[in-house]
Amino acid sequence: MALWSKALDIIELLRSSTSAFVAVCVVLGLVIGSFLNVVIHRLPKMLHARWRADCTLLDAPAGAELPKTPRYDLAYPLSNCPTCSGKITARDNVPVISYLLLGGRCRHCRHPISVRYPAVELLAGTMSGLIAWHFGFGIEALAGLVLTWYLIALSGIDLDTQYLPDELTLPLMWMGLLLAVMFGHSTGAFPVSPSEAIVGAVAGYLSLWSVHHGFRLLTGREGFGYGDFKLLAALGAFGGWSVLLPIILLSALAGSIIGIGLIALGRHGRREPIPYGPFLAVAGWLVLVYPHETVAPWWPFGH
Repeated sequence: MALWSKALDIIELLRSSTSAFVAVCVVLGLVIGSFLNVVIHRLPKMLHARWRADCTLLDAPAGAELPKTPRYDLAYPLSNCPTCSGKITARDNVPVISYLLLGGRCRHCRHPISVRYPAVELLAGTMSGLIAWHFGFGIEALAGLVLTWYLIALSGIDLDTQYLPDELTLPLMWMGLLLAVMFGHSTGAFPVSPSEAIVGAVAGYLSLWSVHHGFRLLTGREGFGYGDFKLLAALGAFGGWSVLLPIILLSALAGSIIGIGLIALGRHGRREPIPYGPFLAVAGWLVLVYPHETVAPWWPFGH
C-alpha cells in the first residue's frame, strides 16, 4: 500500500507541476533516445538476417538441418565498440554525459564515436520535453511521446537504408487507431475520433499509393517506397484525414528544397533517390503537435 501511495503522489505531482512533468519527460526522452540508437543500428541488420534465413530455408532440401546463427536482437549482444569490440559498460552508456566525459572516443581504443549517438539522444529528449510542455500531463502527451519516438527511429533507419520497416510503421498505425478508439475526441482534438482516424489511415495510404503508381505509369520509375504509404497512414491514424494534405505539402516542399540544395552542392546525384520518410516525419510531427502554429493560418480543416 505504501508503494501504491507513493506512486499516486508522484502522478499527482506530475499532473499539478508542468515543470516537473517536462523534466521527467526530458530525462525519459534521453534514455529512450539511447535505445532508439540501438533500434536504428540493429533493426535493419536483424531484418536482413531474417530475410537471408528465409531464403536459405526455401532453397534447402526437405529435412535438411539449417546452420544455427548466433543470437542478435535489440537486447543481445550487449553494446560494444564496433572498432575494437570492447564492452560498453553502464557508466559509458549514460545519454549525452558519457559521450562528453569520454571526449567522443571509445574508452578502450580511443576511436571516435559517431556524433549521431548523442544527437539522437538530445533530439529525443528535447522533443519529449516539447511534447510535455505543449500538452501537459494526460493522454495527449502519451500519444505525442509514442509518436515522437517512433518517428525518430523511422527517420534514422530511412536515412541509413532508405527503408521504413513494417515492424515500426504498422504498429504505429495500429496504436493511432487504438488511441482513437479508447480516447479519441469528436472535436478534432488529438487523438481524433475513431472515424477520423480510420479515414485518415486509409486516405493516407491511398494518397501516396496513387501518386506512386501514377508516376510509375508516366515515367517508368518509382516515386515513393511502400514504407512511405504506411508512414502517412500512421500519421493519418493519429491526426485524421484533415492533416494529410498539410503533411504532404510541407514534406514535399522541404524535400524539394533540400534535394535541390544537395544536387546544387554536388552532394547528391540527380538520379539518386532521397529518403522521403524523414520529411514526412518532421512535417507530420509539426502538423500534429503544433497545428495552430503551422497550418491554421492557411488550412481551415485542422485541429
